[in-house]
Amino acid sequence: MKRIAHWIGGAEHAGTSGRTSPVFNPATGEQTGEVDLASSAEVANAVAVAKEAAKAWREASLSRRAAVLFKFRELLADRAGDLAAVITSEHGKVLSDAAGEVARGLENAEFATGIPHLMKGSYSEQASTGVDVYSIRQPLGVVAGITPFNFPAMVPLWMCTTAIAAGNAFVLKPSEKDPSSALLLAKLWKEAGLPEGVFSVVNGDVEAVNALLTHPDIAAVSFVGSTPVAKYIYETGTAHGKRVQALGGAKNHMVVLPDAELDAAADAAVSAAYGSAGERCMAVSVVVAVGDVADPLVDAIAARLPKLTIGAGTDPSAQMGPLISAVHRDKVAGYITAGADAGATVVADGREAEVPGDGYYLGVTLLDNVTPDMAVYTDEIFGPVLCVVRAGTYAEAVQLINENEYGNGTAIFTRDGGAARQFQFDVNAGMVGVNVPIPVPVAYYSFGGWKASLFGDTHMYGPDGIHFFTRTKVVTSRWPDPGTSSVDLGFPQTR
Repeated sequence: MKRIAHWIGGAEHAGTSGRTSPVFNPATGEQTGEVDLASSAEVANAVAVAKEAAKAWREASLSRRAAVLFKFRELLADRAGDLAAVITSEHGKVLSDAAGEVARGLENAEFATGIPHLMKGSYSEQASTGVDVYSIRQPLGVVAGITPFNFPAMVPLWMCTTAIAAGNAFVLKPSEKDPSSALLLAKLWKEAGLPEGVFSVVNGDVEAVNALLTHPDIAAVSFVGSTPVAKYIYETGTAHGKRVQALGGAKNHMVVLPDAELDAAADAAVSAAYGSAGERCMAVSVVVAVGDVADPLVDAIAARLPKLTIGAGTDPSAQMGPLISAVHRDKVAGYITAGADAGATVVADGREAEVPGDGYYLGVTLLDNVTPDMAVYTDEIFGPVLCVVRAGTYAEAVQLINENEYGNGTAIFTRDGGAARQFQFDVNAGMVGVNVPIPVPVAYYSFGGWKASLFGDTHMYGPDGIHFFTRTKVVTSRWPDPGTSSVDLGFPQTR
């Protein structure tokens, strides 16, 4: 049985709390490891080490930081296959999907290598007579990331690359369900030459989370997870004087207009709904079929579902793997039952799928004639369940999205450029795709939703990441000639 420890001060540290949590292979249902759960005292120790390391790392030149980021990027690319295999072994997603996760995380490392440019401030000469004014960006000190099970490598890379490049020390609390990816990232950081203590991993549960949220030496917390937890993270962290960005849940709608290319829309809906077994915050969970496109669109989606192969993530023929746990699988299956009982038409029923073995498998489900009052519509299911809501007009479709609790991502499929442009103007969501079902921004933009999908005022990674992990200092400077000063009690004016 593999024992998964913490990473503090550039080395693995066995837990001392006496508490552990099992780690499973979702494809087989077998326990493969046991992860240490940190106590508040262990978190405090990691923060103390990080605080000391942050002092020297802040003083490292931008060129030095960039060099470490370049090396880390190369190591990450070289070890991408190893990291993907670790993800698959504990999360269950198929290897090709895990490789895609690593690739998108790698983009953030590439963005962060530009830190000498990204940290540039501004300068105004002669703002007043003999006075210059300029701004500089400085790191916060020790910052923390609390990350979800569904992207155990990509989401930490969204946070730590920018935070570390900006001169901070970073403490990561990964999901206890699939923690091994974080330790592999820690080893790559060390190999890249990152000083000991600048990147730490504390595995744990709510005790570790609360310790990070309340520790006086943690300056900022970045979080991705469900909306109830995001709200708690934001309220608790800010109440303790921290800068917090907390990304929550989603109910992403994909609008299909009557003029859309039907096959392209159906392919996109299937890919975006069932990839990673629907365990993505950017998964399409609702297709809004407008007008007379509904029947042919449902038929086209349904025709594709029997061709999907479900199996272990290590099976090269598998397109979709298991869910993260037996409990979650049963919860998702319960939503299918609830949808059918509420009057939705079950076009494809994932409960009927048969996959050999004891893995946490659930087949793909398609529910038609879903209405906004059903739990399958209102709740974030986080599984391979796609709901179809029928709308009479474009205006009705936009109203559905704008009245929904969440505002993470949305998409429209159409051949009408005017309709697409109007949609991006009208819709209340943080990320919009035009004939793109999963509009996750590239690394040099920023990721984040609106409404209950985000608590805080900055999005994640990219330019907003630099803003979040630094603070601005403005310097007003004068170098007068000797004998030219005088006493002036008036408020300073530019002249």
